[in-house]
Order: sequence, then C-alpha cells, then structure tokens
Amino acid sequence: MYKVKVFVTLRESVLDPQGVAVKNSLHRMSYEEVSDVRIGKYLELTISETDRLDERVKEMCEKLLVNTVIEDYRYEVEEAVAQ
Repeated sequence: MYKVKVFVTLRESVLDPQGVAVKNSLHRMSYEEVSDVRIGKYLELTISETDRLDERVKEMCEKLLVNTVIEDYRYEVEEAVAQ
C-alpha cells in the first residue's frame, strides 16, 4: 500500500479571491507582515500496489482531482505502514 499526498495550488497567473480575503482579514487583525496568501487543496490517497503508480496518480489528478487550466499540482508517494 502507498500513501500519496497531492498538493494543488492555483497557478500564479490566476487571481485568488479567497487568498485576498484571508490576507485582508489578517491585516485587520494586525498581522501586517503577511504580504500574500494563496489557498490550495491537500488530498491523501491510499493506493494498493501497482507497477504503474506514477502514471495512475497523474491520470487521477489530470482527469478528476485538478483543474489543469488554472491549477498546478505536485505529489509525494510514501509506503503506507500496515496497521
């Protein structure tokens, strides 16, 4: 078994209104040192062993988990500890 951690972020060229709202709220709370906030997604997948793990994860991301027009992604693979 593998644990795959997928990190999804908006592309730098895409406006992030949720990030702007959080930044503005932080400034109102006197956290003026914050210059930018970008909001993203984090997903964890547990996947059974496969000889095409990277290929399958990329397919899942590009077909369902990520809007590749406006989002970038990266992922990390770890061996899951059996419990």
